[in-house]
Amino acid sequence: MEAFLYSTLAVTLAEIGDKTQLLSLFLIARFKRPWPVLWGIIVATLLNHGVSAWLGHWMAGLLPAHWLPLIVGGSFILLGAWVLIPDKDDGADSRWLGMGAFTASFVLFFIAEIGDKTQVATVLLAARFDNLVAVIIGTTLGMVLANAPVIFGGQWLMQRVSLTWIRGLSAALFMLFGVLALLHGYR
Repeated sequence: MEAFLYSTLAVTLAEIGDKTQLLSLFLIARFKRPWPVLWGIIVATLLNHGVSAWLGHWMAGLLPAHWLPLIVGGSFILLGAWVLIPDKDDGADSRWLGMGAFTASFVLFFIAEIGDKTQVATVLLAARFDNLVAVIIGTTLGMVLANAPVIFGGQWLMQRVSLTWIRGLSAALFMLFGVLALLHGYR
């Protein structure tokens, strides 16, 4: 349960103000079909975060056990600092837009998540926790919790959320995860 809760909370907060939220806003404005957009996001996230979690778990198995807390803890702290840097919209690739709401959302979201903060967080969470299913479901739920309001509430919501405050809270959370990982590893 701990892996699920950490994963959900971490990705929900990290995703607020992220480029994928801007992509969600773009997709809903373009297609005006919330359910296919949301399902495209869910499937892309499950696939992307599934591979990421497997990679994190595999990498954790390669490292000496006494290194893992230092690497994971330090990485979470660095990820917390990275969250403070606002994302910019890289634009949507127009060739996918003609393929419909689900396919465009799936492909564009999958591509946008490659190397993104939440993908890195998924790798780290999977390295930290043994329950990969809980990490994958938690990070996917976090993605949905952050993007569904944008899809269904759109511009109205984005004008009322303080992205600076959310980024600060998210950064503090990742840094706290880092410190806890360091402390847990050296008990």
